Amino acid sequence: MLMQSRLVALAAAALLWTGAASAQQNARKNAAPAPAAQPSPAPTQPQADGAAGQSGWVVRCTSVSRDAPLECAMEQNAVLTKTGQTVVLINIRIAPDTRTPVALLQLPLGINLPVGAKLQVDEGKTVDLQIQTCENRGCYASAPVTPDLLAALRSGKQLKVSFQNMAKETIAIPMPLGDFASAYDKIK
Repeated sequence: MLMQSRLVALAAAALLWTGAASAQQNARKNAAPAPAAQPSPAPTQPQADGAAGQSGWVVRCTSVSRDAPLECAMEQNAVLTKTGQTVVLINIRIAPDTRTPVALLQLPLGINLPVGAKLQVDEGKTVDLQIQTCENRGCYASAPVTPDLLAALRSGKQLKVSFQNMAKETIAIPMPLGDFASAYDKIK
């Protein structure tokens, strides 16, 4: 009986430790990057509460096993400087089956879903994206990156991601493209 209660206490301690370690790991994963200076949005379009900060394009590579090839993606996110909440996250990866780039956007909850989202490089044409799903971290849209859009992203200065809130106000989030080409070269 004493041995059994010690095992239960040991198991409970192990669960508490793994829960704390998991919470610390999640906190590190979800930590917001340090905000950087950014251009202000067009005066006719409101921006999310507080200035959005970006940390540039980051390349991450993963593999399902040691023998499997690396799959790399690049991403950039805009966060609210006051709360650290992600407003927009863009992830671009090369689809292994087609070898073409695919963009995945994470947008905040509380957006006007039927309108979707728009991408625009500098003053070029806009690309409409349909919102595909929402969950507790945000809403998601994905689309292949066409050769024209890729060329614009590689040579452009700024990507503007826009969407509407529930009051049908357009929110425009500018994201710098200065290091896009070098990050893309690492994943292709």
